[in-house]
Amino acid sequence: MIKLFVGLGNPGSEYSQTRHNAGFWWIERLSEKLKTPLHYEKNFKALCAKVQFKEQSLWLLEPQTFMNLSGQSVSALAKFFKIEPQEILVVHDELDVTPGQAKLKLGGSHAGHNGLRDIHAQLGSDQYWRLRLGIGHPGVKSEVIHWVLKKPSTEQRLAIDECLERTLGAFEDLILGEMSRATLKIHTSKPPRPKPPRPES
Repeated sequence: MIKLFVGLGNPGSEYSQTRHNAGFWWIERLSEKLKTPLHYEKNFKALCAKVQFKEQSLWLLEPQTFMNLSGQSVSALAKFFKIEPQEILVVHDELDVTPGQAKLKLGGSHAGHNGLRDIHAQLGSDQYWRLRLGIGHPGVKSEVIHWVLKKPSTEQRLAIDECLERTLGAFEDLILGEMSRATLKIHTSKPPRPKPPRPES
């Protein structure tokens, strides 16, 4: 059961359309769908929103600390509201997944992602959920920093946008703790083909 939805990115207009901000894009779309605007909360150093959904209190969070200090915001809110690591979903860009695809997982390594690295350290645990939004890899390790801080191509952005919409469709499953169902929706990169109509008898 997810109670805290976290999107990772960097604050500021110069970063808003870069690949590293894919997590922010997801949270902003969720905020729009729930008709609950984000506002700055200085105690958490983040843009956040509280939502009542099916008699459950949920939080949306965008740390405004820059990526490598994201854990400060996540930990502050989680500790204040007594939210356990396994009740947290962190949405972030993922180099090892192609644009248009996404992966849901619980726990594991931060794999060099600076936002996850700090969340690991601040929570003292890796047992939180991650929604890994594919941004693709430049192919050369030395180009990774430039890659994540650049805008995706038009084709890639369209694929990522489609992915955002598809994965947001798993929102209710995530808050209900139906993680297997959520995983199926998130990992299905294309909608199933409609069944052909039955022939009339």
